[in-house]
Amino acid sequence: MKTGTFLILNVVAIDRKTLPQNAAVLQQMVVDLAGQLELQQQQLTRTEHLLQQLLRARYGRKSEQISDDQLALFQAGLSAQGTSIEDILAEAEQDREQGDDSDNGQEPPAAPPAGPTANTAGRGRKPFPKHLKRERIEYDLSESEKNCNGCEQALRRIGDDVSERLEYIPASVKVIEEARAKYACACTVKTAGKPSSPIEKSTAGASLLAQVIVSKYADHAPLNRQERIFARHGVELPRQTMSGWMGRCAELLEPLKNRLKKWVLESNVVQTDDTPVAVLDRTIPKTRTGRIWTYVGDTHHPGVVYDYTPTRKRDGPDEFLGKYKGYLQADAYSGYDHLYADSQRGVVEVACWAHARRKFFEAKDTDVVRMGAVLAHIARLYAIEREGKAMESEARRLLREHGARPILAELHAYLLVVREQVLPKGPAGQAVAYSLSNWAALCRYVEDGDLAIDNNAAERTMRGIAVGRKNWLFFGSDGGGNTAAVLRSFVATCERNKIDPWAWFNDVLARIADWPMSRLEELLPHRWTPSLA
Repeated sequence: MKTGTFLILNVVAIDRKTLPQNAAVLQQMVVDLAGQLELQQQQLTRTEHLLQQLLRARYGRKSEQISDDQLALFQAGLSAQGTSIEDILAEAEQDREQGDDSDNGQEPPAAPPAGPTANTAGRGRKPFPKHLKRERIEYDLSESEKNCNGCEQALRRIGDDVSERLEYIPASVKVIEEARAKYACACTVKTAGKPSSPIEKSTAGASLLAQVIVSKYADHAPLNRQERIFARHGVELPRQTMSGWMGRCAELLEPLKNRLKKWVLESNVVQTDDTPVAVLDRTIPKTRTGRIWTYVGDTHHPGVVYDYTPTRKRDGPDEFLGKYKGYLQADAYSGYDHLYADSQRGVVEVACWAHARRKFFEAKDTDVVRMGAVLAHIARLYAIEREGKAMESEARRLLREHGARPILAELHAYLLVVREQVLPKGPAGQAVAYSLSNWAALCRYVEDGDLAIDNNAAERTMRGIAVGRKNWLFFGSDGGGNTAAVLRSFVATCERNKIDPWAWFNDVLARIADWPMSRLEELLPHRWTPSLA
């Protein structure tokens, strides 16, 4: 019978004193025992693989990097078996059609000019930024020390020996009194107006709201910690109050987020990913699982938009993407398949080599020679990406056409051979099957220089969610998930455009209540101009 993903075998004990004398029966017993042993070995292999993954996730390094020395060892492992990758591919080539149509007659692009790298930059102490406030303290000799002990002449000042140190001034909280002048006559009373508050009838100003937002959604400090921090300043701000502020700010910024979403979906390439989050549900004794999705625009639309859904059903990305047409780069989640299958929608699938590589990396311990050879091929693909990183789009496409496409052809042939040599349900077999089933989408990045080899840009935007949920643990409701999606969208977009999120929230929250809807796009981070007030 099956329990989870493991097969439980019922092995019948054999009494050696009552073995049958018939040779045919004995042969059948040997065959049956060999089959049972093979199944047990497969189960043991799967169990060991799962244990290694769990131990690595719990205690091991998160990095999946492989050094050049390790890649050389993979090649040596094949050679020790009396074969090589080239030999295997030569055998596979006999079963494939001759010819290579990857050459389109164009000359390969010239290599980028050599220049200084990050490693050649100075490693000394960097000067402090010029914008920091400076206070000069001068130290002088006493009058008695201003005479030379040798010649007894008066010393003359020839300059200063200047050094700098950093000091920290704790944050402060202040109260702003808003006094509105009142005038009256015999029949009327007039009161001076004032700018609208971000949250009507609230004691929180824009700068305080910005601080709470950035502390939670950029610096991952949950509201209960912020409550203690403010208490050290002598201010009582209950977490329930701050939570209500966050919800009201999200409502205020929701129309602006819709403009950000529209702009991001104008991209030719959108990367997406999702991650689970715990959601508090009062109707059940434990939390349930919701999803946070990220949608990352291309280099011409440097924005990041998050979306929250109570489940991982395909309706979430389907509704968010709407009428989007272009490349969609994601993992192999089946919820996207209907988007690719509908030719009328114009969504083109681009797969992620980082996801494919991860499966081979995890299977490496069970089949180091074959999986190591695959990792060596993928390393060559990433080496080409590093070479073309500074190139223009068309030059990068040509580099991939002449450099990456032949490697992809070799790797595809090798995977077809390996597929017949590994157990289909084992880690290696599943890694090979994953890549072959998504092969066309994995190779699509070669077609356009604006495409990336992997989905890592989207995965990086999920780090803030992954780190944050270790601190705030769960969303209080589905509404809390939507609040996080709205506020985190602007935090991530500001960071991508190298804008201080606090400065953006402080300025926009102070102005948006009175801002005309027809000019709302001017407040988006990539178009934002700080007010002079």
